[in-house]
Amino acid sequence: MTGNAPVRLRSEESFARAQSVFPDGTSRVTIERDSVPLYIERGMGSYLFDIDGRRFLDLNCNFTTLIHGHAFSPVVEAVTRQLQRGSCFANPTESEIELAELICGRIPQIDRVRFVNTGTEAVLFAIKAARAFTGRTKIAKLEGAYHGAYDWAEVSMAATPDNWGDSAAPKATAFYRGTPPSVLEEVVVLRFNDVEGASRLVTLHAGELAAILLDPMPSRGGLIAPKPEFIMAVQETARKEGVLIIADEVLNLRQSFRGASARYGLVPDLVAMGKIIGGGLPIGAIGGREDVMKVFDASVGRPLLPQGGTFSANPLSMVAGLAAMRHLDHAAFAHLEMLGNNIRDGLGRAISSRGVPLCVTGAASLFRIHPLARIPTEYRETYPTRAAATVTKRLTRFFTQNGVILPLNAAASISTPMTLGDAKFIVDVFVHFLDTHRDGLCETERSL
Repeated sequence: MTGNAPVRLRSEESFARAQSVFPDGTSRVTIERDSVPLYIERGMGSYLFDIDGRRFLDLNCNFTTLIHGHAFSPVVEAVTRQLQRGSCFANPTESEIELAELICGRIPQIDRVRFVNTGTEAVLFAIKAARAFTGRTKIAKLEGAYHGAYDWAEVSMAATPDNWGDSAAPKATAFYRGTPPSVLEEVVVLRFNDVEGASRLVTLHAGELAAILLDPMPSRGGLIAPKPEFIMAVQETARKEGVLIIADEVLNLRQSFRGASARYGLVPDLVAMGKIIGGGLPIGAIGGREDVMKVFDASVGRPLLPQGGTFSANPLSMVAGLAAMRHLDHAAFAHLEMLGNNIRDGLGRAISSRGVPLCVTGAASLFRIHPLARIPTEYRETYPTRAAATVTKRLTRFFTQNGVILPLNAAASISTPMTLGDAKFIVDVFVHFLDTHRDGLCETERSL
């Protein structure tokens, strides 16, 4: 048994070990496997290297977090210096003030900030802040949009044709077995880009609504551009009815120097942030109007909304985030915008010239490839048939086999170390996929 015996990859061995300690062999449900995960040894710039010695251009960037790619020198240096001084304290540090000053000075509508540890916490406390400020309990949110792992924010995140109900009045659906029925009763579900429906439902429930939770371009919902009239209608109705607007920019803050809300004309009362503001370390933040953020104020006794957290504003995340954000200047965003346009245009031209039933959505440093002949306008249009899901899986697998990590059914993200050569490589791999799978793609279109 030598010579011709198959070589077992270290990733396969690691996955076998993992299955003895994790429920399904992984530590989070978002880990992709085909049929085993890629176990990473290191990252450098826009590339990842797995434990089997393979190199991949990384379009996941830890779910859009690593806007400067891997092992970004200013972050490495800042964290190294801080580690030598201590990793966490019960007392505040000056670095948290500096990062908060940067955020308040850059992002419109943010007068005050509180730091937490994750995007989920940021959304959670933004919802609680809206409840504390308004005295109301219900929220409205978009069907299909992802906002982290808070019961109310998870409602209708994974709605299906079997349970999502009437388009005029979407049904509130549970994300996991055991969701309390009372949670579903406290969430009003809106459809993205449904101008009339959103205004009508918000008005109907206004007396009980604390806030509208709105991702300006929902990633899980399709990475679809918002219609200006939808943003305007939601905003005007909310103002009229005294309902707060929470912009979830945990992912989409990377859309411009001032974030996604500024890009699309949304004027939120609260903003949930995370990912890029931590420089690759765990972080979340809630920012907003001074009067709304006053619910956190404990200077004269117990606040309307107590918020703590052992690792909130920990100095490692603060210095890493500060280093990353300081290097996200206008030139960096212009570079990302240029690369994003180049990739989306290249993918679009390849699709058009071959007449295959695919399309591309996204903006700035984000893009997503859909197994659809037309660009969708809301979540229900993106829900995949079995045939469409097969196409997406083949596409992701093909990219992996050709040295590119392309997220499955999620936003692909660009990082500042990427070059026009990297952009060309992405388009070239996609063209190769189209040319080798064209017959299957056209057959899929006939089955839709």
